[in-house]
Parts: sequence; structure tokens; C-alpha cells
Amino acid sequence: MENRKKSWVVGITGASGCIYGVRLTETLLSIGYDVHLVISNAGWRVLKEELGWQAANREETLKEKFGGRSGRVFYHPIGDIGASIASGSYLVEGMIIMPCSMGTLSSVAHGSSDNLMARAADVMLKEGRPLVLVPRETPLHAIHLENMLALSKLGVKIIPAMPAFYYHPQNLDDIVNFLVGKVLDSLRIEHRLFKRWGDEHAEQ
Repeated sequence: MENRKKSWVVGITGASGCIYGVRLTETLLSIGYDVHLVISNAGWRVLKEELGWQAANREETLKEKFGGRSGRVFYHPIGDIGASIASGSYLVEGMIIMPCSMGTLSSVAHGSSDNLMARAADVMLKEGRPLVLVPRETPLHAIHLENMLALSKLGVKIIPAMPAFYYHPQNLDDIVNFLVGKVLDSLRIEHRLFKRWGDEHAEQ
């Protein structure tokens, strides 16, 4: 058990902002974690529209995009309800859905395990493992907010895709890295993705 390679589940849905999930996966792999990656069909559509990714050969695309890092990526099709991560007996550190669509958030909030992403999230809840959702939608109506509240009461971390500007971001990468860094902070994973408030004083 002590030699088990630590791994995280990462979900990428069809919400805009797929670069967040891509950067999170890149960072976890570079740190040395394995990543079990689940991408919804709408998520693949957004990866094509926003990043130009090709979905014809999905596993080859992921190997090209995420290869050459310390950790390994394991791709699980959204319909593979019998995948390893669908069982609580399979040990992972936790799960992050980034970005998280309102449809997926609703499925998780109501325990609707009708695909692998929702089932894997349900496993995190029933096993008491960390679950982080990064909703990317605006404006929000009452049902969205009620679903977030219900999940928050269950211990799920809700980290909306809201960038900060006190650190004076210079480009889009800075903004993406800040949000990914906040997710990693919530999971107590060390990183150097952004400059923290007060760092300039510590360096003096």
C-alpha cells in the first residue's frame, strides 16, 4: 500500500474554459501524480472549439498533449461506467471537475450517476474523499446556487472560475495559472503557479 502511486481524477466538461482543466492536468502530471482523465462529449467539442484539439483519435491526442511528464495520464471514456474510478475500492486522492458545467454540477448534487464523471464524483462523496468543482457559468440562477449550496454542505469545495487581479496578471496564462493554483491550494498541493500576496515582503 505504501508504494501506491498517488493519483487524482480530473473531469473536463463542456463548460467554456477547458484550458483550466488542461493546465490542471499538466501541473499534476509534472508534479508526479498520475491523472485519471474523464472528458465529456461536450468537453471534447469545447477542446476543439477553444484549443483546436482533434477528437478523432482521442487517446493519441491526449498522449501528444500530456506525454513526457513525470506522471501518467489514464483516459476513461465518459460512458465507461465500469472503469476503475467508478468503484470506491479503487484508491485515488480525490477528484476535480474543472471546468464544471451546470448540468454536471446538477448530476453530482442529485446523485445521478448516469455517466462515469458523475459516478466518479459520487464515489468521492460516499468514500469521503476530496471533491472540488470549478463552475464556469454566468449569470447564475437559483437552481445553480441551490445545487452549489447542497454540495457545499456535503463538504465539496466550490471554487468558481473567478480570477483575481491583485497580483497584476500580464497575460491569459497568468489568469489560468492563478485559478489552477487556488484549486491546488485547496487540496494542499504545493506549486509555484502564481505569486502570493505578501511574497514581495518575504523576499526583502
